[in-house]
Amino acid sequence: MPEKKDHSPRPEPGPLGAGARVLVRRPSEPAQTGRIVEDYAELTDPGERGHAWAPVHRWAVALDCGRLVFADTDDLTADPSTEGSAG
Repeated sequence: MPEKKDHSPRPEPGPLGAGARVLVRRPSEPAQTGRIVEDYAELTDPGERGHAWAPVHRWAVALDCGRLVFADTDDLTADPSTEGSAG
């Protein structure tokens, strides 16, 4: 019997997860803050889906400016400006 691959989402260590406030830093634009709205971990492994040429970014982030961006874990840090504040 063929061995099945486990495609369940990998838990993210630390404060990252849906609802978390983050700072998004990407080389193509200035750093911006927002909130993680979705985790696409189960789609980041191209596996047999044949989309290695267009990799899926793990996190969907709603930026405070109203834009939705997709980012990798390396692009995100917990937003330090929200520590101790309500919201």
